[in-house]
Amino acid sequence: MFQLGKTIISEEILDKEFVCNLHACKGACCVEGEAGAPVSKEEGKILKTIYPKIKNFLRPEGIDAIEKQGVYTINPIGDFETTLVDGHECAYAVFDENNIVKCAIEAAHKAGVIDFYKPISCHLYPIRVKEYSTLTAVNYHSWPICNDACILGKELKVPTYQFVKPALIRMFGQDWYSELDEMAQEYYTNKANRKKKKN
Repeated sequence: MFQLGKTIISEEILDKEFVCNLHACKGACCVEGEAGAPVSKEEGKILKTIYPKIKNFLRPEGIDAIEKQGVYTINPIGDFETTLVDGHECAYAVFDENNIVKCAIEAAHKAGVIDFYKPISCHLYPIRVKEYSTLTAVNYHSWPICNDACILGKELKVPTYQFVKPALIRMFGQDWYSELDEMAQEYYTNKANRKKKKN
């Protein structure tokens, strides 16, 4: 683990390699699982504001789920999550001609309809962020449905923290990310030197 300012960073986001492979997984992370994506209270307010603007980008099933359950739901421990369709895929999920899942919120953003990109938890994945009283934990989340992303990341030699660079900058700022990158390069150098010594 590394400490950077008020964040505690898992070495896994430096060691694990990851690049989304949508052609292989079809966007399964928006469909699989038993809960919606984490949403902050501020993002919950944003979803309420933008819903009328993004409604035309949603599937009828998504609209129906949102209008029955709300733009987000609250789980048993009080955390906000994206609404699900019949307990399965995210209500904001849409499917393209190749049956690959896309995000309706992201589509509306790309079309210039809204300023909000999508929930930060989705943007950051496979990194998960957990807020504590004085520190924020930045961890790697392992999920078997993302095995193809791990394989592609290894082939392309892309560490997770580099794959999610735009999301990390969005969350923590450019200065924080630049410091993380310097820390990562030093970590890789030290790791290579230790390996040489062993050999």
